[in-house]
Amino acid sequence: MEALQILGDDYTRRGKFEHGLKIDEQLAQLRPDDATVLYNLACSYALTAQFELAVSVLSRAIDQGYDDFKWLMKDPDLKKLREDKRFKAIEQKLRSVKTLR
Repeated sequence: MEALQILGDDYTRRGKFEHGLKIDEQLAQLRPDDATVLYNLACSYALTAQFELAVSVLSRAIDQGYDDFKWLMKDPDLKKLREDKRFKAIEQKLRSVKTLR
């Protein structure tokens, strides 16, 4: 699994977002409840302009315990998603999660 993560990160760094997405989808099948895996998958969806899927998977990542909200709000992989109107659902979710903690 670690080798797949390294490969996926390498693809993304080199701008091969479709290849990185395929790796992240494989990782999500192997670890469907892993918050970090889901977060990375959401990033891959955002990088490939699949914003509806990105929001859905990012929401699941938060449900599974992803809580680095400061990074989420500045992660360059999510820049275009944050500019999309669908990101408002994630912002609302972050507010409710912060209130519960």
